[in-house]
Amino acid sequence: MSALVRMSFDAPEETRPFEQGKGRLDLVNVENGPVGRAVFEPGWRWSEHVKPIAGTDSCEAAHIGYCLSGRIVVAMDDGEELEFGPGDVMIADPGHDAWVVGDEACVLLDWQGYADYAKPR
Repeated sequence: MSALVRMSFDAPEETRPFEQGKGRLDLVNVENGPVGRAVFEPGWRWSEHVKPIAGTDSCEAAHIGYCLSGRIVVAMDDGEELEFGPGDVMIADPGHDAWVVGDEACVLLDWQGYADYAKPR
């Protein structure tokens, strides 16, 4: 038997705001786990706006995502950095910081790392 499912980020099942109003994470839950759309506002930085929520020194989520708009830099704990922009697929292991570049919000879809992301402990 086949399945056909429709969900919308216009009506997410859960929304998690970031500190200081610097964005949010919207989640829809599919059979294989949540899919997230994060909106990172200009000036957002993981170590300032999610670290207080996560309670870890760096982001411990692994990400497989797609950048819809804006730009973001991901800096691994070992010093490696990459900038991502519209149309880029992002793969990031646990152990990183990230920040928005420029004056446009960065919007990312993620199929792996948002189950516990920005979830109050």
